[in-house]
Amino acid sequence: MTTEIKASPAEAPADVATMKNVTFDEIEVGQSASSVHPIGEAEIKLFAAVSGDVNPAHLDAAWAATTPFAGVIAHGMLSAGFISALLGTTLPGPGTIYLDQSLRFRRPVRPGDVLTATVTVSAKDDAKKRVTLDCACTNQNGEAVVTGVATVLAPSEKIERTRPARPAVTLG
Repeated sequence: MTTEIKASPAEAPADVATMKNVTFDEIEVGQSASSVHPIGEAEIKLFAAVSGDVNPAHLDAAWAATTPFAGVIAHGMLSAGFISALLGTTLPGPGTIYLDQSLRFRRPVRPGDVLTATVTVSAKDDAKKRVTLDCACTNQNGEAVVTGVATVLAPSEKIERTRPARPAVTLG
């Protein structure tokens, strides 16, 4: 049985008011989870504030216009963060321990893009209780912007928790 889990952290529907993990024993190869993330200037500025990455390619429209991308682009790790969020909140979810991640940044993400992050179970290691997941973020045109592979230690016990509210942030 293959299941698909969908959640949009920006506006979580009522059925995702709680976070329920998927234990190692419940995980099946082919199982996947996705989330949708609109990218705007605010998301780029927030990521720059939190990470300290103030590269002008992300924040200075005039300078960014002179680059090969011909405009502002989002930080690649912002997209990668959506993959991390899926692993920690949805599949496998709470109790997951991130062990390894490879990433390939395939095309730029621009303000106005809408990304869909997806993780799909590709292998299970019964002896070590590790799960390998193919990871991708695609834009609104279905084009891959980030691809990679993650290895996690999946939880062995069921966990269900109220989904914390996203912190309120004001850009100044």
